[in-house]
Amino acid sequence: MTSLALNTVSIETKPHRPVLAAMLQGCMGRCPNCKSGRLFNGFLAITPKCSHCHEDYSHHRADDAPPYFTIFIVGHIVVSLLIWSEITFKPALWIHMAIWIPITIAMSLAFLRPIKGAIVALQWANYMHGFDPNAEPDLPEA
Repeated sequence: MTSLALNTVSIETKPHRPVLAAMLQGCMGRCPNCKSGRLFNGFLAITPKCSHCHEDYSHHRADDAPPYFTIFIVGHIVVSLLIWSEITFKPALWIHMAIWIPITIAMSLAFLRPIKGAIVALQWANYMHGFDPNAEPDLPEA
């Protein structure tokens, strides 16, 4: 952090954090700060601190964004392919169910973790939700 004082006004600049590079690291499950530590402590559990650089992730707030984006992306892909296959091949309903339900579940599980990693890395890169050491508390006090 650099600080520049002009009379009574204090201007602080934060180090630049590249958003796209951080989100790519988050998609791969790596710490966006050091690019070598693990971001996840389980399938969807974010590690409280990076094991390599000790960046604190305990205050991240991905909340409902990863499932929302997963549903949005998977829904567009599956519905488009389902409509195309119905128009092209006209399969029976049980064939649709046998094909599209497992594909939807598999794609949802495959997309959810990378999307959550990208959301947490996006918050880190933009100094959101506790990633800014100079910010006021994000949540009200108990």
